[in-house]
Amino acid sequence: MSHPAPSQPATAAPLQAPVPLRWGIHLLVAVLLAVGAGRSALSTPADWAAVACSGLVAAVYAAGLRWTAVATSARAAGAWLAVLLTAWAGLLVLTPDAIYLAFPWFFLLLYLLPRPVGLAAVFVTTVAAVAGFAWHQDILTAAMVIGPVLGAAAAVATVFGYQAVQAESEQRRRLIIELDRTRGELAQAQHRAGVLDERERLAREIHDTLAQGLISIQLLLTAAHRSLAPAQTAEQQRASELVEQARLTAQENLDEARRFVRALAPADLVQSTLPAALERLCASTATRTGIPVSFHEIGQVAALPTQVEVALLRIAQTALGNVTQHAEADRADVTLTGMDEAVTLDVVDDGTGFDTDAQVPATPAPAGQGGFGLRSMRARAAELGGVLRVESQPGRGTAVSVHFDRPAQAPPAQAPPAAGRTAAPATRLLR
Repeated sequence: MSHPAPSQPATAAPLQAPVPLRWGIHLLVAVLLAVGAGRSALSTPADWAAVACSGLVAAVYAAGLRWTAVATSARAAGAWLAVLLTAWAGLLVLTPDAIYLAFPWFFLLLYLLPRPVGLAAVFVTTVAAVAGFAWHQDILTAAMVIGPVLGAAAAVATVFGYQAVQAESEQRRRLIIELDRTRGELAQAQHRAGVLDERERLAREIHDTLAQGLISIQLLLTAAHRSLAPAQTAEQQRASELVEQARLTAQENLDEARRFVRALAPADLVQSTLPAALERLCASTATRTGIPVSFHEIGQVAALPTQVEVALLRIAQTALGNVTQHAEADRADVTLTGMDEAVTLDVVDDGTGFDTDAQVPATPAPAGQGGFGLRSMRARAAELGGVLRVESQPGRGTAVSVHFDRPAQAPPAQAPPAAGRTAAPATRLLR
């Protein structure tokens, strides 16, 4: 029994006997066989048949220690135990000293065989030990029954108790591994989200400051060039040329700034429209999760400022992420509605829903209490002057609606929500 392991389901890790128990069983078997063989040899007359049978049991036991398949295969362990117990039964007929070997056999049977088979084998071994007592004493007493039964009960309690402790330890080990892996994935996701947010922030800064400044410079230089166009002197002609060179330089830098903005924008919006990006997001989410996600476009959604399109796409991604991770929904719908002076995005699912008063506080919850996705969506919308609303009830799904007024020009970053603005009502919850 060099590496004994109980039979477990295919998905479970093998549970091995502790090293002290293994060596204790080996030593106990050796001592019992040596004592039994010595008493048989020293008896008058000497019982050489019992000595030979003790040697046979010892040889079979030693062979099992050398046969590595015994520790990994229930079939091999069963075959070895069958031969071992058959040899022991012969020794049990020859000498009453063999009865005490039943105790180490109990541990072997429980560790090497599947639990139901092991318990049945322990019962048969206990009956054989009691029968051996009665055979040699010519009478059956209560003590002959109690001894083997107590030994079997002690072995069963020891083995099953240890297996339960080791199984719990293995479960905790796997849980720790899974927790570490999940923590690593979360850190990577947070890093990617941080990189994307920083790219978007840089794109907004370049668009709202550098690009706008270059446009102003170009307009001023154009006006200056026109005023110098009817140049009369060489100095005026030179000044007109320098102004034109400055205007062309400003134009080149403006084009470069716009390329930076396009490069920093989300890949889904590069050379694509917001409705097309949302439709691709719905299709990829449905393919990845198996949850049907439909996209609907209502009205004509004209071109929006880049930061607003980015915010709408990110809010849709976050909302669908919540649907797939938490809602247990059967389907979801994403609707983009274009109006003359506003645009609205609705993400609706038919999942489990939740109590918005209890789970979506107005102020950020302490770390670890959830709701970060909803808070981040609200913050992203408010940063650009939009309003996000959440409607949900337990068992009746969830609707997330974000509303942006259509500005004449790009709204400045960090602008507070407009006073008195109300969001468009969210789509009715799915039943």
